[in-house]
Amino acid sequence: MHQIPLVTLNNGTRMPQLGFGLWRVPDREAEAAVATALEAGYRSIDTAAVYANEKGAGRAIASSGVPRRELFVTTKLWNDRDATWSRDNVLRAFDGSLDRLGLDHVDLYLIHWPRPMREEYPAIWRTFEEISESGRAKAVGVSNFGPAQLARLHAESPLVPAVNQVELHPYFPQRELRDAHAAYGIATEAWSPLGQGKDLLAEPAVLAVADRHGRSAAQVVLRWHLDQGVIAIPKSVTPARIRENLDVFGFELDAADLAALGGLESGLRLGPDPEAFDPPGPGGGPSRWRRLARRVSGLVPSTGSRSRR
Repeated sequence: MHQIPLVTLNNGTRMPQLGFGLWRVPDREAEAAVATALEAGYRSIDTAAVYANEKGAGRAIASSGVPRRELFVTTKLWNDRDATWSRDNVLRAFDGSLDRLGLDHVDLYLIHWPRPMREEYPAIWRTFEEISESGRAKAVGVSNFGPAQLARLHAESPLVPAVNQVELHPYFPQRELRDAHAAYGIATEAWSPLGQGKDLLAEPAVLAVADRHGRSAAQVVLRWHLDQGVIAIPKSVTPARIRENLDVFGFELDAADLAALGGLESGLRLGPDPEAFDPPGPGGGPSRWRRLARRVSGLVPSTGSRSRR
């Protein structure tokens, strides 16, 4: 069993630095994938209301035999544009996630997107303060927030987000944002830590580092995250890859390795720009969800960067 390092969040809660993500995993597959992950040794599971797989994750957790106290479960509020996010609606959404997961609390609850054009996130955060005080979420945080949104929360709330989960990988290392996190005491968590695979994992620089260490390209990129103190949540439904992604604790990258991977920075986003993204609701059945998934995962290059597929 791998010994996964723990990150101490700003409220004292301890979170595994490497977890298992469920983005774009259908509910019917989530149960088996989470079961495999827990059997392999993962103890942090990341889901979200909009992923529509909280039930599958919950079933796997319930049948795993792993004591609840050993698990770290994250889910997220899908604060879409099709609803008004009053206190009651936020609490109702949180209760719905707990019900689907079959849990009486989660370890981390996140606001999924800032949607700054609507200016609802400060009010939502006030309800998150209430959720935190209730103990039904051991920690609360945000996802896809930028420095401006973090500064506003810092100015208006005594509660600092424990985590900001953002797109982060060697193409897009988010240096400025990570500096802001350090200033506020916010842990950085990477979604899409492998850059959605394909191009990143085929980069000559990545392959050269992998060859030197006798590791896979994915293991090298995940090690890059861990060596910089970033929390990572790789996702796969393939049992061999689920296990491979966890086997990253028997080596470390040296300065030359880090420099080689650092040279891949291009400013390329693989997901939407959070400053402009105003997501729709998840209603409309599976077809609308598939369209939303394609939109969220579509390439949205930053200015001056080139697209990769």
